[in-house]
Amino acid sequence: MASEDVQDDQNQDRPKQPNEQAQLAATLAALSARVESLEQQLAQLRSTPSFKARKLAAPPPRPSSTPSTEAPTPDFVRNLPKSNGSLEDRIGSQLFSRIGIVALLIATTLFLKWAIDNHWIGPTGRILACLIAGAAIVVWSERFRRQGFNAFSYSLKAIGTGALYLSLWAAFQLYHLLPAGIALTAMILVTAWNAYMAWSQNSQILAAYALVGAFATPLLLSTGGNHEVFLFTYILAIDVATVSLVRLKPWPHLLFGIFPATVAFVIGWYVEWFDVYNTPKPLATTAIFIGLFFLTFLIPSIRTQQNDQHPSSPITEILLPLANATFAALALYSVLQDTGNHDLLPWLAVLFAAFYLGLMRLPQSRITSAVHLSLAIVFLTIAIPLKASGRWIIVGWLAEGAALLWVAARLSSPTPVKDAASAPLILRRLATIALALGVCGLLIEPFWLNEQIDTAFFNLRFATALFGLAALGLSALIAHGSLRHSDQQNKAFPNWVTIAGSSIVAFNFIAILSCLRELDSAWRVSAGNPEADLQKALAISTFLMLYGACLLALGFWKRSAFIRWQALLLLVFTIGKAFLYDLRNLSQGYRVLSFLGLGALLMAISFAYQKDWLALRLPNPTPEPHLPPQEGADR
Repeated sequence: MASEDVQDDQNQDRPKQPNEQAQLAATLAALSARVESLEQQLAQLRSTPSFKARKLAAPPPRPSSTPSTEAPTPDFVRNLPKSNGSLEDRIGSQLFSRIGIVALLIATTLFLKWAIDNHWIGPTGRILACLIAGAAIVVWSERFRRQGFNAFSYSLKAIGTGALYLSLWAAFQLYHLLPAGIALTAMILVTAWNAYMAWSQNSQILAAYALVGAFATPLLLSTGGNHEVFLFTYILAIDVATVSLVRLKPWPHLLFGIFPATVAFVIGWYVEWFDVYNTPKPLATTAIFIGLFFLTFLIPSIRTQQNDQHPSSPITEILLPLANATFAALALYSVLQDTGNHDLLPWLAVLFAAFYLGLMRLPQSRITSAVHLSLAIVFLTIAIPLKASGRWIIVGWLAEGAALLWVAARLSSPTPVKDAASAPLILRRLATIALALGVCGLLIEPFWLNEQIDTAFFNLRFATALFGLAALGLSALIAHGSLRHSDQQNKAFPNWVTIAGSSIVAFNFIAILSCLRELDSAWRVSAGNPEADLQKALAISTFLMLYGACLLALGFWKRSAFIRWQALLLLVFTIGKAFLYDLRNLSQGYRVLSFLGLGALLMAISFAYQKDWLALRLPNPTPEPHLPPQEGADR
């Protein structure tokens, strides 16, 4: 090693050849030029504005060499155990273990049955075994839920919960091992545990399981006695808890379960215990609980900022408000009727109407507001026949219809509203129903009241008809006036055109029918006199002619083809009566008067149409001036 170092030192000390010096100089010059070029490129990159952004940006991911054509893996597949072993290993470790679990469960069940049949296990042991088994199944179901088998886990929870309820029921009802208070507390704890699992796992089906158990508890622990306060307090607590849960969770379908169940419990108790012989009827207690149930089921229809985030549901907007109002009204009606407080029924309907009108001031959707408005008007309509009697019912319906139509006209806007839940449209529909009820009452009034009228025209029947004509005329004027301020192309039924036309037709029909009834009453006192019958027939024909003429004149004056066509139809009916009845049944003098009046009227009408006062004819084409007049018919 020392000799080699000495040789290297000698080689370094030896002077270099000119050839080697030239090569080193060329290499150094090339390196210097390369370094200078790199420095220039670096300076250019630093002067670029996006240099820092490029420096900080993360490098793009490397694209895969081959595109993936596999579909995304479902969640339940990811939760399946990984098959790391062979088929033999999977059969031995997984399949056999599950079959063994089922076999052990079957063996345990058979052993318990054998022990019970041979009285090896007493009632206490049986109840404890069932309670332990039910709790174990509930706990065991969590293992399947964590693995992604939610449906199977919920099924196991239902089985375990059912076993717990049945065990507690058997301990109380069959073996009398537990008093009612302890059994009720235990069932409430099971229900509370199910509700907690539903809340923590965000599972609506578990909440439904909890409600089934909650409503089954009174049936399982029933002793056959009258415990109204305890039963209704328990049901009310379940309803309040469920409604609160629905306010926090978008689970409106739970209301489909608790509302019918509540109604069923109330009806069952009412039929069994309210009208018990020799016991005072609990009017106040029952009415208070019905009112509390009614207020509880009103809560889901009220909107707040918290549940505005939940999607609206027809259950809370339409179905539940309608069903709740029907239940409360019928329940309170039955209570008041069975306790002899019939005089309070109309005031009950008015109270409901006022309540729903006040409820519209609370925050709610447009559909719910329209439903509440409809219920208020319906209760007002019901209050009329409950408080009034006879013709006052007809008067109340007609007045209500005209008033609702006036309010709808005041609320109408010039712009078309396509929303079916708009207040003016709802009011128009309800006004139409009220007016239709009033018109039907006017039509069936003689058959309904069945009273004898001795004085024609000066009686309550004709006064009621005059009020009906005033209401229908006012409705026609309101509808006709609203056509100027609303969209005429609105197709929502009933629009203002339909209401105006229907009111005019009903006005004419009621006017004709009422006058014919009064004419019949005027000649009824002389029944059996042939001359009186002929006079009545002539008077009817004369009235129809005069009414038709007046109606036609009104149509000419108002330039309304709708009114003129009604007049023409009435005149056609009058012509038919004259030729089919008067010509055959009237005497010679009355026959002459009938046809003389009819002919004169028809000639006057024909003259009016021939004069073309309304310019109904199509304009004739003007002949060209250079053509000579034609011969024959044209001339």
